[in-house]
Amino acid sequence: MHISEGILSPPVLAAGWALAAGGLAVGLKKTPAEKLPETALVSAALFLASLVHVPLGPSSIHLTLLGLAGILLGWSAVPALFIALLLQGLLFQFGGLLSLGVNTTVMGTAALAGSGVYRLLLPRIRLKLRLLPAFAAGFAAVIIGTVLVCTALFFSDMDLKAAAALLFAANLPLAAVEGVISAFIVAFLSKTLPQYVS
Repeated sequence: MHISEGILSPPVLAAGWALAAGGLAVGLKKTPAEKLPETALVSAALFLASLVHVPLGPSSIHLTLLGLAGILLGWSAVPALFIALLLQGLLFQFGGLLSLGVNTTVMGTAALAGSGVYRLLLPRIRLKLRLLPAFAAGFAAVIIGTVLVCTALFFSDMDLKAAAALLFAANLPLAAVEGVISAFIVAFLSKTLPQYVS
């Protein structure tokens, strides 16, 4: 879900930075000092999870944990993602500094959407371990993030339509895997630290 340098058009890059700045401002405002340790921990988990790339056709996929980040942090996921993406860009050249705004916007929006799905389904589902809402959050976050990446590619260059369609298809299995991982982690947390997933 990282968009590399040199692919996006200047208007898309500018829009990404504007939206990312707004998201960071809200996220930082909604992150109290006592929440900083868990925000840093989730940021580190996001950084590590996306370092493991699995080849898939001409591209590769990697875990994002966006739905889980949204469930655990809400708006604080945006600054957590920004830090993780910034370090990946600086240390490993994943994504890039110019595309950091778009990548933060895409992944931050996906995390918030995952959180929204979880919070919407949670009171409607009477499962003790919250498996279905957590699965839906992980799945939806990947799908929404992929749609946003495809949209950024589409508005940058019409010739990237085929690449966008291939990217979407490649991320469908990842969405299911992310859903399962989110469900298992939320099930574990609901038994050990229920305050983080309620």
